Amino acid sequence: MLTALRYYWITAKCYRLRPWASPYIRWRLETFFGGDMHALGPVEFFRLIWRERKQLLRFLAWTAERWRAQSGGLA
Repeated sequence: MLTALRYYWITAKCYRLRPWASPYIRWRLETFFGGDMHALGPVEFFRLIWRERKQLLRFLAWTAERWRAQSGGLA
């Protein structure tokens, strides 16, 4: 859970209260799931996140692993 919050805090800068409007998050969703995410509104955004939560959790686990490797295992 802490990894998810940390990743979100970093990637949603300036869009923390409306992540569906973040150009970076939309780009990540496009590369992760494919398709065009520019028309994504709040309802579609949260529906997509909920539907793909298992895959996103695997991605966050990988992200945590990468952060540990980059910090020399200190995190």
